[in-house]
Amino acid sequence: MNNPIKEVWHGNIIPQEDSRTNSKEMKELLGYMARHHEDLEKSFTDEQKETFEKFHDCWSEYMSLAEAAIFAYAFKLGMQIAIETLVE
Repeated sequence: MNNPIKEVWHGNIIPQEDSRTNSKEMKELLGYMARHHEDLEKSFTDEQKETFEKFHDCWSEYMSLAEAAIFAYAFKLGMQIAIETLVE
């Protein structure tokens, strides 16, 4: 692999996409979620669909912020471990 920092910068490594689909369990769960999402939408009135869409948009934005925070925390933790390893 080339320099991982450059790879992230240029968009060749996208951790949030890779982490969502890297296991069989996660793929299965995403399938279940999609099916339940469709079933819910079929039963909603137009007003409920609009409210659910707003909720979904807010949830997506929240998850994006949470993933960014987790990535930053994990990166810093990894760097602290690397520094500690080099110091010893």
